[in-house]
Amino acid sequence: EDDLCLAFHDVAPQAPVHVLIVPKKLIPRVGLATPADQAVLGHLLLTAGAVARQLGVEASGFRLVINHGRDGGESVPHLHVHLLAGRPLAWPPG
Repeated sequence: EDDLCLAFHDVAPQAPVHVLIVPKKLIPRVGLATPADQAVLGHLLLTAGAVARQLGVEASGFRLVINHGRDGGESVPHLHVHLLAGRPLAWPPG
């Protein structure tokens, strides 16, 4: 946790490492972010890199996912970044 966001393990992990990085400012979804949110959005990505280093998955690799809308897999109307790691992640996803 810092001034702008929280990071915590997902309660229903989709990979051995599944962390959510959530801004403290309510931004309903990434497509509704405004230019005023630019610093927060950048901070989320920098935080994801720091969390990956802390968890020891930076070298092996990780995936960041941001869902938007029903078809994008969004289930919570509050922007958040999923950090997934700890196993090979196929492409395309889902």
